[in-house]
Amino acid sequence: MPHRRLTGRPARAATRVALSCAAVVFAAGCVGPFATQTPPPASATPSPSPSAPASVGPSATPTATPEPPLSLALPAARDARRIRVTIQPTVPASGVGHLTVRVTSLATTRITELVLRWPTPLNGIVYLSPFQPSPSRLTDALIQPWTKWVIGPGEQGEPAGTTSLGWGPLDSGATLTIPLLATRRASGPVAFDLQFLAGDALLTTAAGAPAETRVSIP
Repeated sequence: MPHRRLTGRPARAATRVALSCAAVVFAAGCVGPFATQTPPPASATPSPSPSAPASVGPSATPTATPEPPLSLALPAARDARRIRVTIQPTVPASGVGHLTVRVTSLATTRITELVLRWPTPLNGIVYLSPFQPSPSRLTDALIQPWTKWVIGPGEQGEPAGTTSLGWGPLDSGATLTIPLLATRRASGPVAFDLQFLAGDALLTTAAGAPAETRVSIP
């Protein structure tokens, strides 16, 4: 029996199988080490939130320094005439002493009436007076070297809570010595304002300041 010659059809099939395998291998290689990986998207870095501004509280309002006890308000009326003042307290812990006030006029004109003014509540600690009241003093009051004794408000519209003593006249360049009796009514040291006026107007010191001084009694 004659042999049949093999045709090329099986060879071609084998070739196709080989090529298919090669294609599969090549495709598998595409996901191998030669592939470039796309890196995962970087996680978004949160932008820093703006820090909250520091809260600033209201600025402290300056507080006025309180006036010490037994102070006086300065009167609105002023007198430019200048004076020099010295004060010497000799007041015991109890009983009666003196507060000697000397006022020298540096002005060129007469001060008709020199007025001393202090807080009335001082009277409950040290009572100041131009003399010790007595029948003879009251009888001869018109010849005393003082002009008025006022507890305000009163004559010439004295401010409430003040006591004023008028003395005078005080000539230019002259010195007026005013010996006030100081009667103790409470023990312990005390300080108070003492003002010097011409009538209702506050005089001026030699340094040009309002004529007010702080008197201390031990």
